Amino acid sequence: MIIYIDDNINDFYLDEAMTLLSEQRREQVQKYKHDGPRRQSIAAYLLLRKALKETYGIEDAPVFEYEEGGKPRIARHHDIHFNMSHCRKAVACVVADAPVGIDVEETTRYNDGVARYTLSDEEYERVMNSAEPAIEFTKLWTMKEALLKYTGEGLRRDIKTVLSLPPANEVDFHVEIHEGYIVCVVS
Repeated sequence: MIIYIDDNINDFYLDEAMTLLSEQRREQVQKYKHDGPRRQSIAAYLLLRKALKETYGIEDAPVFEYEEGGKPRIARHHDIHFNMSHCRKAVACVVADAPVGIDVEETTRYNDGVARYTLSDEEYERVMNSAEPAIEFTKLWTMKEALLKYTGEGLRRDIKTVLSLPPANEVDFHVEIHEGYIVCVVS
């Protein structure tokens, strides 16, 4: 498993970067109304291209197929597992020979209402007892989202129960705390 992170997501020319995308990805990127999400989506895809080239020697722009739950896989390379994520501060990508999930989230101010809505009682206590509630909340959120991306479910079940039910106890979580954002990988 190799993790790629880039927090210089504004360091490219949009028009030039668009030429490096597959037609499929270009169509998806053009649906975004604002430059911010458009840049994030492009940067995540370019990071995947870099990962595929460095790890597997694949130079072609990947085209995605989607599993039943919506999880993407690379056409003609079903043996390669990957996942991408982006936020305003960074993009992240992971490639591996086994299923993986990744999430990157910006660390923002703590919001108690959101915490109560998304966290189990035990997780909420963990956040409240933390010296940095915003960091602890974001860490738990990235763990939940990365796990759901690992399984291919997406946000389809009660978010409060995600870390307390299988396969949460059967996988490995890798969390990195950076300046302004947190990345979590599940493998």
